[in-house]
Amino acid sequence: MDRQTLFGLVVTLGILGVVLELVRRRRLREEYSLIWIITALALFVLNLWNAPLNWIAEVTGIFRPTVLFVVSVAFFLIILLYYSTVLTRLADQNKDLAQELALLRHELEQLRRPAADAPPEEPPAG
Repeated sequence: MDRQTLFGLVVTLGILGVVLELVRRRRLREEYSLIWIITALALFVLNLWNAPLNWIAEVTGIFRPTVLFVVSVAFFLIILLYYSTVLTRLADQNKDLAQELALLRHELEQLRRPAADAPPEEPPAG
């Protein structure tokens, strides 16, 4: 096993370890950790199994470690795109909730205002 493969294995195992530790400490939800775990495992397999990397290197004319780096960057770009869509959806939901909260507060103020402006009721004579 050459040094480049060993380095790639250590890095992917490090990523996997960090993700699992973040899940254990509840800093990363399981649903979001799945994509990181899949990415780390895919990179781990590509480090051990050279056939796909060698084929891509042959077709593109790129040196094998560079192919692994390009594949890694592609995986991370896909992850970033996925999280960008999640953030966009959450930002839209946050805006909608803030607008709904403002409308509800306005309605509540409107309901309280007539009660505050009305003269106090006198108790019935009796």
